[in-house]
Amino acid sequence: MSSVFFSRATDEKQTATRRVVACVDSSEHAAQIVSHAYAVAEALGVPVTLLHVLEATSASSVRPDPIEWSLRRHEAQSMLSELANEPRPAAEAASVHLAEGPAVDEIIRFTKGNQHNLLVLGTEGENGSGRHCIGATVRNVLDHATDSILLVPATSKTASPRYRRVIVPLDGSCWAESVIPIALRVVHTAHAELVLVHVVPSPELTEPRPLEPEDMELRCRVIERNERIAQDYLDRLRKRLSGQGLNIKVVIERGDNVSCALANIVDKDAPDLLIMSARGHGSRQHSDVRYGGVTSYMMTHATMPVLIFRPDAALQSSESVAISNHHLIRAPAVWSA
Repeated sequence: MSSVFFSRATDEKQTATRRVVACVDSSEHAAQIVSHAYAVAEALGVPVTLLHVLEATSASSVRPDPIEWSLRRHEAQSMLSELANEPRPAAEAASVHLAEGPAVDEIIRFTKGNQHNLLVLGTEGENGSGRHCIGATVRNVLDHATDSILLVPATSKTASPRYRRVIVPLDGSCWAESVIPIALRVVHTAHAELVLVHVVPSPELTEPRPLEPEDMELRCRVIERNERIAQDYLDRLRKRLSGQGLNIKVVIERGDNVSCALANIVDKDAPDLLIMSARGHGSRQHSDVRYGGVTSYMMTHATMPVLIFRPDAALQSSESVAISNHHLIRAPAVWSA
């Protein structure tokens, strides 16, 4: 596993023209979405745009009543203005955009016209059940959007989010590592603890019959080897990042199922924010998959906001950088143009 180097100057230059887009509806959850949008935008040093889509109340082809539609438009504009004028301290008021049409189509159209966004979405819409699940509109946006996503679950009750603990799962891949510059900005701004997590999976062995003692021994040796390499990898990463004055914790656990083991770690450590790559180590074999299995699991099971970074474009332009002792290290570009 390679160590990692990140250039703050390069990162700031790359994020200077980006924006956070909070997709809000008329539900009570909208204020939560906006609060998290401001919190992340403050860390990244980018502006916020509030996006609301006014949809027809009927699926029929009959044109809506013009007076009713005008009233709904006025109510939506008032709602956006109210949300935009209640920023966090020292935060710039958000710009607003009101679109009309099918929600998914309009969100995708807006983001394609304003590329390299971070979309902030509530997991449920106006008709949500209140349980932790992902609504149909959000699922469709996740399936089509090319931007990074911050998912705010309906179970998140924090009115003014304060990120005191941020978890970053790492599997040793450059995809997973690509989220670290964003995580650094968040923890620096919030003075938060950064928790680096790695789950050591149990290797699969073909089992047409019960495993022999030597098979069990082989499995144990592989697990111990991976655990030792992971510990060295995260210790070196922690040492490098600790030089920036960060409070960093490393967690390494074994697990038969990586997704379930990560979910257990998250539940136990109770972070305020989970930051992870859309894809990880498995992307080497499945480059056409939009979200890896672990990320997909956490999207539907995490009870705290999950920031899902899409590193695809960045990794296409990544390059190895030589530093002292000619040690080559990966430096994935973040939010590259």
